[in-house]
Amino acid sequence: MSRLFRIAAVVLVAGSIGTISAPIANAEPTPPGGGSFGGGTGNGPSGEADGDTISATAGGVVFDRSKNGSGDSVGSVTSTTSWTPPPCWYAPKYTPEQLQKQMEPIWEAGSTGSGWDSEQRNRYVNGEPYKDFNKDKTGEGYFWDSYVDEDYPPGWDKCQEPPFWVDEGDPPPANIENAVTPEILAQLAYAEIQVPGTEVTLAPEGTTKVNLPTWAWLDGADFKPVSVTASVPVIGIQATTTAEPVSLKIDPGTEDAETYPASGECEINNGKIGEPYAKGKADETPPCGVKYLRSSGDGTYPLTATVTWKISWVGTGIDAEQPLPDGEFGAEQDVIVQEIQAVNR
Repeated sequence: MSRLFRIAAVVLVAGSIGTISAPIANAEPTPPGGGSFGGGTGNGPSGEADGDTISATAGGVVFDRSKNGSGDSVGSVTSTTSWTPPPCWYAPKYTPEQLQKQMEPIWEAGSTGSGWDSEQRNRYVNGEPYKDFNKDKTGEGYFWDSYVDEDYPPGWDKCQEPPFWVDEGDPPPANIENAVTPEILAQLAYAEIQVPGTEVTLAPEGTTKVNLPTWAWLDGADFKPVSVTASVPVIGIQATTTAEPVSLKIDPGTEDAETYPASGECEINNGKIGEPYAKGKADETPPCGVKYLRSSGDGTYPLTATVTWKISWVGTGIDAEQPLPDGEFGAEQDVIVQEIQAVNR
């Protein structure tokens, strides 16, 4: 029976609370707690933060966010397709001694049942297939186990393999789905990408007029490529995922409006998103903007500005950029439209 289809029980292990599992049929899987056996969050069983770089001491994924987006209004990109990063994956987690210290208190507690305890002892102690937790191979590899996205998205419970040994320098078994690779790391880094907010500057600002072209633009200085690097230092693999802005889409928030260009999608040109309004441009058509055809009355229109980001990665053994699904991030802002047909500017 899979470890994840058991009732979670809690025992005191070495002065800390750990999650273990008891073999009860048809039990619903429960998200494991941090540092639990057979599951946990992506940074491994222990670690420490130093600025934007997280370091782990036992084989988890390490994220370097020092080149990520920053500021109060940043947010995560959402894939423009149905694709999502993996909700769980396998990576090095235990040395032989660490696995022994994790397992033996669970067996001694007796709450997991003699059958399960005996099965586990046979697997890790009695040579079926590991003898004495593979201590004779200490320093030559690691026991790999599952890690789980801390948000527990759909599919978090699909990594059901018990801990398995991988020799240093060897790939994980081919039948293990989502065993960590540079590509998996790139996908995990995708989920860590943060990009700037998308509130556009409008001219006229705040309140515009019916039939008046309203210019829209974003500060190009804020919209530079951002990146996150994910790595597993104990096996020497890494991947860097980069997001680069490619377009801004304007949704006026009403059908009674026209956009510039007609598609509402403003291409990024030389790092600029739209063009700031300046004196002398009153008779020009804005390269990016909107014209409202009806007053918002006593209310406002919810203009939405969404930036699309092209996302790619490079990593260990992969020098050419590899594509990942485009991401997008947007925000609403209220626009007041007044019923004035002519304006002198």
